[in-house]
Amino acid sequence: MRRVRIHLLAAAAVTTAAALGIRTTGDGAFAKYAGVALYTVLLYALVVAVRPLVRPMVAGAVALGLSWAVEFAQLSRLPGELSARNGLLRLVFGSTFHAPDLFWYVVGAACAYGVHRAYGRTAGRVPAGR
Repeated sequence: MRRVRIHLLAAAAVTTAAALGIRTTGDGAFAKYAGVALYTVLLYALVVAVRPLVRPMVAGAVALGLSWAVEFAQLSRLPGELSARNGLLRLVFGSTFHAPDLFWYVVGAACAYGVHRAYGRTAGRVPAGR
């Protein structure tokens, strides 16, 4: 289990670096939405790091639910206020609600789910069922 968690934390670090790289060097819709999708991929990796035997469908649902919760929280003032205080908090909470992000969170969860399922099949580690 420890080796699996180390791999997942490494995947989370690579995902974070990729998202930051895309967002800082890219421009336009691709950079924005890739960053949004990778946010959910990061959450997925962290969910599986905490619970390595979690079913891929459950990990995807949790990561998607957390992503949506943060996005809907942006309808209140709190995320904007937190984001104004600290650049790191801005990366975590964002600042304004953007409805198309909801779709791109689904894309990120689906991609992470697919990788998890494929990895589990080759490693023989995905729990039975979805």
